[in-house]
Amino acid sequence: VQLQASGGGLVQPGGSLRLSCAASENIRSINVMGWYRQAPGWQRELVATITSGGNTNYAGSVKGRFTVSRDNARNTVYLQMSGLKPEDTATYYCNAQKINSDGVPFHYWGQGTQVTVSS
Repeated sequence: VQLQASGGGLVQPGGSLRLSCAASENIRSINVMGWYRQAPGWQRELVATITSGGNTNYAGSVKGRFTVSRDNARNTVYLQMSGLKPEDTATYYCNAQKINSDGVPFHYWGQGTQVTVSS
């Protein structure tokens, strides 16, 4: 699976951005898609995920501010971010998980897109 992320940029605190992640194959065949982020000096952390059935999961720090969604027709997953804070500044990575018949997950990563929240 190849993933192409886009939509990052510079935004003021309180502002909004929408990230997009386009997959190279039918995302209905992908068990879980989502977003992770990594700030300088920090480990990569989960931001939000969405399953093929539409179930979502969010990190506590973004719950209520970020929304993950998927458009199966476009093979694209989105991350709508609002109420952005300086601590949201990071490189955001799109992720896809395909789970094989033995229950082993395989992870695929897109290139990062930079989000900077600053006045």
